[in-house]
Amino acid sequence: MGLSIVTDRFDVVIVGGGPVGMALALRLKAWNIVTLLLEAQSLTDPVTDSRPLALSYGSQLILRRLNVWDSLASVTPIQTIHISNHGHAGQTLIRSEDAGVPVLGSVVNYHGLYDAFYQMMRQQNVTFQLGAKVTSLTHQPDHVQVDYEQSGETHRVDAKLLVLADGGKLVSQVEGIHFHTHDYQQWAVVANIQTSIGQRGIAYEHFTLDGPVALLPSDTGYALVWTVPADQVDRILNWDEAAFLSELQVHFGDMAGQFVSCGKRTGFPLTLKYASPTIAPRTVLIGNASQTLHPVAGQGFNLGLRDAWELASELIRSANFAADVGSSRLLSTFASKRQIDREGGKFLPIRLQNCSQ
Repeated sequence: MGLSIVTDRFDVVIVGGGPVGMALALRLKAWNIVTLLLEAQSLTDPVTDSRPLALSYGSQLILRRLNVWDSLASVTPIQTIHISNHGHAGQTLIRSEDAGVPVLGSVVNYHGLYDAFYQMMRQQNVTFQLGAKVTSLTHQPDHVQVDYEQSGETHRVDAKLLVLADGGKLVSQVEGIHFHTHDYQQWAVVANIQTSIGQRGIAYEHFTLDGPVALLPSDTGYALVWTVPADQVDRILNWDEAAFLSELQVHFGDMAGQFVSCGKRTGFPLTLKYASPTIAPRTVLIGNASQTLHPVAGQGFNLGLRDAWELASELIRSANFAADVGSSRLLSTFASKRQIDREGGKFLPIRLQNCSQ
């Protein structure tokens, strides 16, 4: 295995080629900030994640400015959010007209969003490498040295700023950053659901003693996110379709009509994970590398997208004044501006869960 003789130099190296990392790369490309994006997956590793993403109206505006929105294959608008609590008669309705926006949000699937970003990356000639697995990070006073393996060869690049958007896989190589975790002892069961009356642009959040159940309007039906205790998830996933729909009906009620069919069911564990701090010398964490949230609040990807947009804004301002894009002053300013947003997204799910108990 050889090491490249020439060390390539970039203003910014982004590790992690998910939608958050690609959003940052696209915006920096538009301002001619020399950027490289490294993604461990290759073209032979297709993205098949079909989980629904609830995008806020603010995220929709960002995706429009990145020229990604119009390329999305399937978008279902959310006009109303219906919030209820099991065993209580009251309910809360939030409507788009009350908020003064055309829609409260939209539902897309992760695969479709990833594909739209990837195609725009190619169209805009963003510099990126697929199948590039980062092996080591070396921090120097004026740059970060990044070594990565690709197709049996080891390559080396230098960056004035390293951005980790990889879900936190490399944080152990960054001195001074630590993860804090909270295990909810819950799993999310997700599936596409059809009801007797079809979706009407309403997103439902129903809180129970076991955890929240969300129905997100998706195409003609709904994308289900059912929070269940960890010790029950195997039993629920192994029910036949009739038993699953019957139990879901009892758990959720008939607010959305009768559940008549469901697609493939999958489950994943729920944990809160957040980094503290989110910056280190010439290094910053964004998206799931910075925080992984409970899906009940629907803030995970939206928060990560705002991370990318705000970081790009700071880098663009710095570049316009010919300043160092990896300076501690820039990173401290970014972290300070993002603190309130991160804290709100971090603890909202816990507060909502406590309200249902």
